[in-house]
Amino acid sequence: MNVLVVGGAGYIGSHCVRQLIAAGHRPVVLDNLVFGHRAAVAKEIPLYDVNLGDEAAVGAILEKEKIEVVMHFAAYAFVGESVAQPLKYYFNNVSATLHLLNVMLAKGVKKFVFSSTCATYGIPEKMPIVEGSPQAPINPYGQTKLDIENALKSVAHATGLSFAAFRYFNAAGASEDGVIGEDHNPETHLIPLAIAAAQGKAPALKIFGTDYPTPDGTCLRDYVHVDDLARAHIAVFEKLSTPGASLFFNLGTGTPTSVREVIAAVEKASGLKVPFTEAPRRAGDPPALYADSTKAKTELGWKIKFTTIQPIVDTAWKWHASRPNGYKA
Repeated sequence: MNVLVVGGAGYIGSHCVRQLIAAGHRPVVLDNLVFGHRAAVAKEIPLYDVNLGDEAAVGAILEKEKIEVVMHFAAYAFVGESVAQPLKYYFNNVSATLHLLNVMLAKGVKKFVFSSTCATYGIPEKMPIVEGSPQAPINPYGQTKLDIENALKSVAHATGLSFAAFRYFNAAGASEDGVIGEDHNPETHLIPLAIAAAQGKAPALKIFGTDYPTPDGTCLRDYVHVDDLARAHIAVFEKLSTPGASLFFNLGTGTPTSVREVIAAVEKASGLKVPFTEAPRRAGDPPALYADSTKAKTELGWKIKFTTIQPIVDTAWKWHASRPNGYKA
């Protein structure tokens, strides 16, 4: 199928582009390159530097490229920034997405795959998190994702749009061949921060909270390899043939990993020590967050290749070691 990958030059989007090709599809990328990297997309793949709010330009792309499915990865995703600049997040994550949906419907494109987040659950009372767990976001980032989930349900009911919303846990790792990987500015994710500290490119890693009710006192999180995420998005395509399909899936391994375990995995992959300091807990950090992804496995036949933290970190190290300056190298 002809697939428009919105945000396809970003971290998850660029990995999805490669997985689409491997699965026999034809990806087309739309990315304004605010956070994406042109070098993350192979030169032979069409890339349009367009803003989602420009409905005329987006509509022309949908027609020219004969797009059948749209995949949306173009949200802003810095939690702290969303608290400080909520309007920025509502304009980009909500308003721009509504423009995209509006032009899709106008052009008769009615299959949509949405990158959502476990942040829609807020601080859950029970683990693991299932799709039916209460959704109560604690920051504007999570709220904007939930707003689009709710909008999608209404639009699907009214128009026959078919969609799947994937609630990610902690996307991590890099392509196995080391060609593309994680290059954010600023970087907020634990694994690349730990690698940068080990390389001496960043200050000592801060462990926020060492007195949680967890096996080693540090927070537990669910790290899922970025290629495993991408494969789930492609597996859902056949489910979108039913008009009005409204699908929600958690994507995680279901295996929680502590901050100290991530540090140990980085040290094993790199052969370097990760310098760190211990700091007080951060407000709003729950002791543990991990997924029950049974639904994706059962309904989509989703199979997780990277089931533990070490191979995930190994791919991340391969990327960062070979590209110490990211895509600028």
